[in-house]
Amino acid sequence: MASRFFFLLRTNAINKSSKALIPTLPNPIFSIFSSQLSTSFLVTKTPKKLRKKRKKKDSPRTKLVQTQPNLIPHLERIVERDALFRFINKTKQFLSAQPEHVLRLDDAGKLHRELGFPRGRNVTRFILRHPLLLQTYRHTDGKMWLGFTDLMEDLLLEEQAIMDSMEQDRVAKVRKLLMMTSQKRVPLSKIHHCRTLFGIPDDFRDRVKKYPNYFRVVDGGGGKRVLELVNWDPLLAVTAIERGFVVNEDGAKRKFRFPVKYGRDLGLELEDTRKLNLLNTLPLVSPYSDGSKLDVWTIEAEKFRVGVVHEFLSLTLEKKASIHHLVEFKEEFCLTKHTYHMLLKQPRAFYLAGTEMNWVVFLKDAYDESGNLVDKDPQVVFNEKLFKYAQMQEMGTGSEAMEME
Repeated sequence: MASRFFFLLRTNAINKSSKALIPTLPNPIFSIFSSQLSTSFLVTKTPKKLRKKRKKKDSPRTKLVQTQPNLIPHLERIVERDALFRFINKTKQFLSAQPEHVLRLDDAGKLHRELGFPRGRNVTRFILRHPLLLQTYRHTDGKMWLGFTDLMEDLLLEEQAIMDSMEQDRVAKVRKLLMMTSQKRVPLSKIHHCRTLFGIPDDFRDRVKKYPNYFRVVDGGGGKRVLELVNWDPLLAVTAIERGFVVNEDGAKRKFRFPVKYGRDLGLELEDTRKLNLLNTLPLVSPYSDGSKLDVWTIEAEKFRVGVVHEFLSLTLEKKASIHHLVEFKEEFCLTKHTYHMLLKQPRAFYLAGTEMNWVVFLKDAYDESGNLVDKDPQVVFNEKLFKYAQMQEMGTGSEAMEME
């Protein structure tokens, strides 16, 4: 027993001494994640100047509808011109409705929407751009006022004379608009909102009383006054497309395309496909028919909507309209939210300018290669004269003054 006891003690001593001689190794798993060396000097992020810049998504507010080679510069410039003269046009309309054609300058600075200048901007800066047409002066009350110059007052009288001489033409335009609507009625407020588009005078709501055989003003509920059509005139139910068909039949046939969707199993050749699509080009469904009875997603309904927009544009002074004008009559004309894409599919007839969110549609045939209207309404000629004065800083002399007259 004693010898065995001393043997065990010796064995334990040897084991302890051997363990003391063996160095302790670090845990390999732990050492991977907790190195004793500092890595603060290493670059762990890509420098900003070396990062790949992400391309910003195009916003519908800024993305142009057209790109090269489909861009038509002279039509795009017309959109830019309208934006440039927005202030003088809106100010002319607003001041003309004010007593004595004047407005306190302090009040004018608050009416950015009515006068057509950006919110937060100084209205005086915009007034000074048109010294021949607008002026500011100090009244006896010590306040600054905004008003028209003598030249502008003379131009307003000239415009009024044009409105009076073209009254019958404007009455016919309104009658055709009413004939295109599904219910043959339109709120007077909508016509008033789009009056400059058609050259309709500001006091048209009062002038309709002179034509009881054509119009009737009724209560539309909620304080709205609605203009109704009294008599249908078949002579007015002739579209601009139909008149053009008589002059140039081949050109009218090639203007619109409504391709037919068919399966590949038909195995049609190119010539057969062309003939099939030709069957769905003309005739368009008359915009003077009741489009509300058509199935919305049929080719007939799309032909109707294309015809409505074409006829609507043909009634405007400059054969163009913005998205806001078309939306104004969306319900009356049975248009859909897909009007933008519908017009893009007809590039031979329409041209869409501007941005995807704020576009303007033109009748391409109404303009020549230089961007000038083929047929100019007297109101259009007057507007061009007004824009020339709006760009001048002082009255010209000699030949320039004679040209303006």
